[in-house]
This record gives sequence, structure tokens and C-alpha cells, in this order.
Amino acid sequence: MAGSLEEGRVHEHLRRHHYLGLRVVGENLKYLVQSREGQDVACLLFGAAAWQSAARDQFIGWTAAQHVRGLSRIVNNTRFLVLPWVKVPGLASQVLSRVVQRLNGDWQRKYGHPVWLVETFVDRNRFAGTAYRAANWQRIGQTQGRGRQGPDPRMRSTSIKEVWIYPLHRQFRQRLQTFQAGSAWETEAA
Repeated sequence: MAGSLEEGRVHEHLRRHHYLGLRVVGENLKYLVQSREGQDVACLLFGAAAWQSAARDQFIGWTAAQHVRGLSRIVNNTRFLVLPWVKVPGLASQVLSRVVQRLNGDWQRKYGHPVWLVETFVDRNRFAGTAYRAANWQRIGQTQGRGRQGPDPRMRSTSIKEVWIYPLHRQFRQRLQTFQAGSAWETEAA
């Protein structure tokens, strides 16, 4: 999709209709979901995992060294947008379910390494996380309101968000805890 008309439409939809706009840094994948008739209905953007997330890190149960080695094997659903004029019950959870089924394979094709866990942060002042719950994501806690990079651990700089995860491999926790670059797990399918 890189440089394509579809990618341009994803960028435009997110700029115009997503409350956070568009911000793309580092490794990322964009998805444009269309109806059978070819109409755009949703956009998703996946990128690098948050550097720190106490809820996620406690859930995984990894050490600081394991965190540094394994963080690249987690991907963040940084944007999810069902276009405002689309009114289809259950569409959001169906989109999430289908995209996460293909995410690891798409990531490996583009970047040459797998991802084993997806995270997202849902602003609880705006959303209830209903689509994530319906798509079998698991709520594991909340952020502390410090933002993506956390400028000052003692001060809140953004709203508190719910932390949701979706494992892409049944042994995600073990893999994240024991990951070493160049391991056999690098190219193994989920």
C-alpha cells in the first residue's frame, strides 16, 4: 500500500475524521477496509508499541532486559476509524477480528520479523472499548495519563486510557520473555 492511492485515502480519512489526526513514525502498517461495492468504510494504523505501559509490562511479566529485547515484537493499534457516515452494526468488531488475523503475516512480509502481541489504548472519556471487547481483545488495566513517551512520571499530561491487548500467538508471553534476536521464532508462522 506504500505510496498508493489507497494509502493516500487512509491518510486523508485519519487527518479529517480521527480525533487524534495522523501521526506515523517508524515501522507501521495501514489498512483501508472497503465494502463489496468498493466504498471506504474503515481505516486502521498499526505502529511501534508504547515504550512504557505498566499494565502491559506487568501482564507480560518480563524483566527490564526482556522488555528491551522484546518490545519490537509488540505492535500498537494506534488508529482505528470507522468512517462517520458508515452505520453497520457489528462492523467495528468484524474489522478488528479480520485485520488481527492477518497482521503478523503482513508485518513479517513488510519488516522481516514477527509480532506476537497487539496493544491499544482506548480513551475512556470518549469510548467504552465495545468493539475491542466484541473482537475478543482483553482489557488488562489503564495508563497513568503520561502520554506515549511519558514526559514526567509524576505529572499527568494526557487522559487516562484503558489498555487492551490481543495475543497473536498462543505462547506470546513465553516468547516475549525469552526472545533473542536471530532465534528460530523470527520466521515461524503463528
